[in-house]
Amino acid sequence: MEKLLLTVGEGAVVLGVGKSRVYDLMRLRQLRSVKIGRSRRVPVDCLRAYVERIAAEDHEVLP
Repeated sequence: MEKLLLTVGEGAVVLGVGKSRVYDLMRLRQLRSVKIGRSRRVPVDCLRAYVERIAAEDHEVLP
């Protein structure tokens, strides 16, 4: 079964960035996360949506 929620570290690996960048994205509300107990988890669907959103924004900039 595929994971639905990833740790911040796992999300960072998926995005190819550092954990601090993922925390920044969450703090800036560019990447949604959920809190389970004292832990933060990033829904896989939110990672996909974030990548689609930034890809669309990048595409708008190109001539």
